[in-house]
Amino acid sequence: MSAIKDYLSELRGRKVAVIGMGVSNIPLIKMLLRAGIPVTVRDKAPRERLGEQAQELESLGARLILGKDYLQDLTEDLIFRTPGLSPNTPELAEAVGRGATLSSEMEVFFQTCPSCLVGVTGSDGKTTTTTILAEFLKEAGKNVYVGGNIGKPLLPDVADMVEEDYAVLELSSFQLMTMEQSPHIAVVTNVSPNHLDYHHTMEEYVQAKKNIFLHQGPEDRLILNYDNPGARAMAKEAVCPVTWFSRKEHLEEGVYLRDGAIWLSNQQENREVLPLELIQLPGEHNVENYMAAIAAVDGIVPDKCIRAVAQRFKGVEHRIEFVRELDGVRYYNDSIGTSPTRTTACLESFPQKVILIAGGYDKGVPFTQLGMEIVERVKTLVLTGDTAPAIRQAVEAAPGYGPHTPDILMAGDLAGALKEARAAAQPGDVVVLSPACAAFDRFKNFMERGKVFKRLVKEL
Repeated sequence: MSAIKDYLSELRGRKVAVIGMGVSNIPLIKMLLRAGIPVTVRDKAPRERLGEQAQELESLGARLILGKDYLQDLTEDLIFRTPGLSPNTPELAEAVGRGATLSSEMEVFFQTCPSCLVGVTGSDGKTTTTTILAEFLKEAGKNVYVGGNIGKPLLPDVADMVEEDYAVLELSSFQLMTMEQSPHIAVVTNVSPNHLDYHHTMEEYVQAKKNIFLHQGPEDRLILNYDNPGARAMAKEAVCPVTWFSRKEHLEEGVYLRDGAIWLSNQQENREVLPLELIQLPGEHNVENYMAAIAAVDGIVPDKCIRAVAQRFKGVEHRIEFVRELDGVRYYNDSIGTSPTRTTACLESFPQKVILIAGGYDKGVPFTQLGMEIVERVKTLVLTGDTAPAIRQAVEAAPGYGPHTPDILMAGDLAGALKEARAAAQPGDVVVLSPACAAFDRFKNFMERGKVFKRLVKEL
C-alpha cells in the first residue's frame, strides 16, 4: 500500500476541516472526500464569489461554512490551513490548545512523497532558482515534478511518484511555518525583511525559513548563501554539512566566481562549471540563482547539462521580462519585485539609470535602503499605490537627493503611471515596473499586475 493510501486510511473517523478553497487546497479537499472522509470546508469568501466550485464540493459531500464567520465553532480535530492564514490566528491557536492537529496540503505531501524532495526558500530568487534547478534535473534525464509555491499542487500526483523521481518545491515562509519535515536537499537563497505584515516580527519570519533544514538528517544537503548575513547565520543550526555559494568570496569548498565563470570546489576537485557568458538572464542576482542551483545538483547533474540549460533558459514571467521596444524605449515587467531588495536587484541589472514605476500594498517593510538605491540608479520615479507616499518620503530623505535626482511623479493607477513614464522617456531609456511592494492594494496578485502592465505597454 502506498504512503498516501496509508495516510488516508488513518484519517477515517476523524473530524476534518480544510480552511481555504484556494488552488492548493482544492485537490486536497477532493482527495479526502473521495476517500470517504467527511470534510468541513471553511472560507471567508461569500458563496456568490465561490460559485460553481462551492456547488461541486457540496455535490462530493463537503459541508461548507462561508463568509466572515467561517472560523467560528472550529471544533474539528484535524485542521488543514491555507498558507495565507497564520497559525497564530486566535481561532487556530485556541483549537490547537484544545488538542486539534494543525496541518497543510504541503505537510501531507512531504509525509507521503516517496521521491527525493528538493526545497528552495529565501526572500528573493526562489522561483527562478527553483525553475533552474528543475531544468537542470530534466536535462539530465530525471523525472521531475515542480510545485509548492509555483506550478500546480503535487498532492494529486503523489500516488504515481517513485523513489527515483525528484519533487522540486518553492517553499514560502507561510508554508514552512508549521512544517515538521525538511527536504533532502534544501536551498536558502537569502534572507532579508519581508512579509512583516504576516509574521509581525523578523524573528518569526526567519524561524519559519529555518524549517526548510531543521528537520533534515545527516545524509541530507543544505545550500546557503555565504554573502548574505541572514542565510550565513543559519549554518550554526544546520543538521547536515553546508555547501556554500558566494559571488564575492573565493571559497575553498563551495560554489564561487573566478575568471568570468562559476566554479565548484570540494575535497575531490576544483572545476569550472559554467562560463557567465552562457547565462541568458540579466543581473548579478541571477548569477547567484545559478550558483545556488549548481550547488544543489552537484554529483547529480553533469556540467554539460548545466551549460545547455543556461544557454536556452530565458527566465520566468514577471522577472525583468522584456515586453517591447517603442520609439527607442525598452519596457520591462518586473512585477515580482514585491520587496525593496527585489527591486534593488532589478535596478542593479541595468547599466544605466532607469525610469522606475513603483508602489503597491504595504507589507510593513521599510524603504530607507531602497530610497538610497533609487537616488543612485533611477532617472525618473513614477509612484502609484498605497505605499507611494512612504517611498517618496524615503527617496527625499536619502543622501544625495536633490532636484531631478530623480524626478518624482505621482499617478492614480498603473495606467496613469505608465502614461507618465512614457512621457518622461527619451530614445535609449529603459522603463521598468518593479514595485518593491505586493500587489494586493489594486490587484489579486503580482501575476495579475504584471499581465495588466504588459497589456498596457502593448497597447501604447
